[in-house]
Amino acid sequence: MVNEIEYKEQKLSDKLDSCWKDLLRIGAIAALLSGVLFRRNFAAEISLISGMLPPTSALGGFTLLQENRILGVIALDALDIINHVLVGLMLLVIYIPLRRTNNSRMLVATVLGIIGATLYIASNVAFSMLSLSDQFAIATTEVERTALVAAGEAILSISQGTGYYASLILLAIVSLIVSVVMLQGSMFGRNTAYVGILAGVCDLSYVITLQVSSLVGILLISTAGLFLTTWHILVGRRLHLLSKEVSL
Repeated sequence: MVNEIEYKEQKLSDKLDSCWKDLLRIGAIAALLSGVLFRRNFAAEISLISGMLPPTSALGGFTLLQENRILGVIALDALDIINHVLVGLMLLVIYIPLRRTNNSRMLVATVLGIIGATLYIASNVAFSMLSLSDQFAIATTEVERTALVAAGEAILSISQGTGYYASLILLAIVSLIVSVVMLQGSMFGRNTAYVGILAGVCDLSYVITLQVSSLVGILLISTAGLFLTTWHILVGRRLHLLSKEVSL
């Protein structure tokens, strides 16, 4: 069975043309960018360096955005939107080399990955809060300010709502599925597969334990972020190498 999978992978590599070559390069760039520049824990890292804490209230968010718009939107995870776009693109491209290993699982993983990335982007509130902050700054009556604060509180609740947690669960499951498929073949290597599995397990554990212990949840999300960063870099490197191996 293993030899048959490896044979199919070799035939796939032989048949990839210049069109796939370009897509593999794009996927490699997306994976590396999501691992190095737009990693999921970037906002937390900026908070540690700058001493700026993410806002816990709408008024705190408005104040932060008015003091420093760039740091404010970063604290509200605006860069995670870029991260999830890159992750969605990476997952689409990963399907190309892994479809011959297990097409059905990769189809499921790709669809779930796109849904998960879309859910997160839809639940991100950074720019909605920025718009409300601008309106709050020019509001002239207490009634207007009160209404804007109430709207801000409602929007902040979305950022940690069902869409956010559903996206985490889906993307964790995707990491597990894709990594298991990687283990079935030889195209990405076992180390890459094991790192992806660890990332998925930590992500799922984070979602499960967060409601029980916030401290454990923070430790797990930090660990998951480290594994995801490593996984994306390993995947990006392999996609780049595959882009060099395909026929012109």
